[in-house]
Amino acid sequence: EYIRFSYFNKKEGTRFSSSVGKFVGFTEQGVKNAEYWNNDPSKLSAMKAQKEVYCLHNIQIKYDNALTKS
Repeated sequence: EYIRFSYFNKKEGTRFSSSVGKFVGFTEQGVKNAEYWNNDPSKLSAMKAQKEVYCLHNIQIKYDNALTKS
């Protein structure tokens, strides 16, 4: 699962989760940002693609390391 979040003044403003597939806002400004970003198909597709870039690319490395240490 790929999760990207943003904080402002120690409060979580927005979060993108690949399992949800969209941005979620937690503050007043975060809700506005999430609505704006969710209405942009290119932004959503770019964030969904990050799962393949970061997670799927590194999962085999992490899995192999876990097996060798156990």
